[in-house]
Amino acid sequence: MMCPTGATRNRRKGRALKLIKVGAAVVNQTPLDWQANTRHILAAITRAKQEGVSLLCLPELCITGYGCEDIFHAPGVQEMALQVLEEVVPATAGITVALGLPLQFRKALFNVVALLADGEIAGFVAKRFLPSEGLHYEPRWFKPWPEGRRCQVEIGGRRYPLGDLYFTCDGVGVGFEICEDAWVAQRPGKGLAARGVDILLNPSASHFAFGKHEIRRRFVVEGSRTFGVSYVYANLLGNDAGRTIFDGGALIASGGRILAAGRRFSFRDFELTTAVVDVDETRMLQMRSGGFEPDLDPRPGEQVPVDVRFPRIACEPTRPPQPEAWESGAALKEEEFTRAIAVGLFDYLRKSRSRGFVVSLSGGADSAATSCLVALAVRLAVAELGDEGFRRKLAYLDLGAEDASNGDEAVRGLVRRLLVCVYQATRNSSETTREAARSVAAAIGAEFLEFDVDALVEGYRAMVEDGVGRRLSWEDDDLALQNIQARARGPGIWMLANLRGALLLATSNRSEAAVGYATMDGDTCGGLSPIAGIDKAFLRRWLRWLEKEGPDGLGSIPELGKVNAQAPTAELQPRSAGQTDEQDLMPYELLDAIERAAIRDKKMPVEVYRLMRARFPEIAPRQLAHWVGRFFRLWCRNQWKRERYAPSFHVDDENLDPKTWCRFPILSGGFEREIEELRAWVAEEGEAS
Repeated sequence: MMCPTGATRNRRKGRALKLIKVGAAVVNQTPLDWQANTRHILAAITRAKQEGVSLLCLPELCITGYGCEDIFHAPGVQEMALQVLEEVVPATAGITVALGLPLQFRKALFNVVALLADGEIAGFVAKRFLPSEGLHYEPRWFKPWPEGRRCQVEIGGRRYPLGDLYFTCDGVGVGFEICEDAWVAQRPGKGLAARGVDILLNPSASHFAFGKHEIRRRFVVEGSRTFGVSYVYANLLGNDAGRTIFDGGALIASGGRILAAGRRFSFRDFELTTAVVDVDETRMLQMRSGGFEPDLDPRPGEQVPVDVRFPRIACEPTRPPQPEAWESGAALKEEEFTRAIAVGLFDYLRKSRSRGFVVSLSGGADSAATSCLVALAVRLAVAELGDEGFRRKLAYLDLGAEDASNGDEAVRGLVRRLLVCVYQATRNSSETTREAARSVAAAIGAEFLEFDVDALVEGYRAMVEDGVGRRLSWEDDDLALQNIQARARGPGIWMLANLRGALLLATSNRSEAAVGYATMDGDTCGGLSPIAGIDKAFLRRWLRWLEKEGPDGLGSIPELGKVNAQAPTAELQPRSAGQTDEQDLMPYELLDAIERAAIRDKKMPVEVYRLMRARFPEIAPRQLAHWVGRFFRLWCRNQWKRERYAPSFHVDDENLDPKTWCRFPILSGGFEREIEELRAWVAEEGEAS
């Protein structure tokens, strides 16, 4: 129970317990979608009031959406955000709510959180620390608020406090760490707690990445313990702007223990997580702590009194939140990948108002993974929303009138309406890949078509041969003859996507992007590239897991065995050549390890070689040096391709997307001097041995 023994005795004497029901709402927002964003905010507030919440935290920038990018600077966007804020204010009668928006002040734009209390604006707290790495580019749009500075801002003819401040609501101190504020060494929460804050709210827009949720959980728990406070964390949810996926995952902690945790990767418009916190208990923890030192220096204007009264509430039983089964299993990364991409695809579909998906299904690993992810998105969404809720989310589509009581067949019907897979054959295609493609499409319930593009390939070949006045041969023109096959598949699949009003999905993975092992305007065709952020080694592991086990509650897809049994191949050379990806490049496990060392960790060729020697001792030194040098050359030579890839989803800190994560010059010296140093190193190494 939330009531300590002493608190029960105090109640008999007439003393009111300092129990407050707090809530964290995660919401699925879209940049500049004012109607939907406002609707989700108001729905979350309404639900919170229905559940007796007194203090509610919503995410940062939830009014505008986080991914507005340079349009944040448009005065009209800033004005509309304030209009929406004023529309939300009346809904806060009887509740105190924090929510985020951009705010212009003295010719600068700040990322702020407004505290609304009982139908009034109480003030604005501005974010102090702005993330500038990876996906985040906040210093491009916002200014960091300086510590200890407070001002007054005029809105609608009234003046409100703005800056580095906190609020006192019914004798309870309420302060903020806004997203990045909690990730830095000098967290504002420490000083706020020393000055009397009892509850810290963290409105966040923290993107999904593998393993990141555990880091968030630690800083929430540790913040509540070391600061001696209750801590409320609210994140964004879903695919807000195209590339970034927010996983939700609200957290409420007090005194070093989690009281409540919200679900992640929900398909709903919002999720509300609540708990009752005991202010007396956290204050007592501070009193007991020998390390707690109160800050007694006066700071005029820092404390903003808010005229609200939190209702007296009864004790509620506190049960440690139990993670969903998939979050506590051995295949956490596989589960997270499945659910993150599923939410990303579903939101991309409905927010772009596309009428389905089209995949060129070759029978290989990448296109099979992409097709399965679409089907899994449908299944996971229906499992959470139900058939009616799923159809309501896609109300702009005619999904037919399936009998929802028909269980799996009804879901397969939805998959068939939303996904068409096409096998595009040339004379170099094999019956093995054709049968694998057909089997996977049938297993997941997709519509399956076959195109024969060999006549198109031969037509292009004959046209070019006539133009250049000679016959083309595999001995002299290998690359051109391979690429024309991939490119000949582009027009037909684009035409089909246009006919369906559907979104064409490209199927390249991150390992291919690193070395340019893709044909531009061929297998890179598409408006979205959902697996371009993940490496081939993990993708193959994920497919084996999906074949044998699969996501919790959904099960496996055994038909993937026909894909997993093959060595990855482009099938662009004559079958007699026995072409495989790894023969063309190098072993994928090595390629991915080199990529991490060279691109993520910024190591030079000799450094990469030495690291790989320790990790792959079975590879001969000269062969290893050749592959390391090959990687660096291919990386530099193919930056122009990465600049043209369709948008991809971000899932870890190894993304190669030059628009959001990994910038590199299109033209460069190609590490030639460094590769020469590598050759010299290996030569000396050989002489020494």
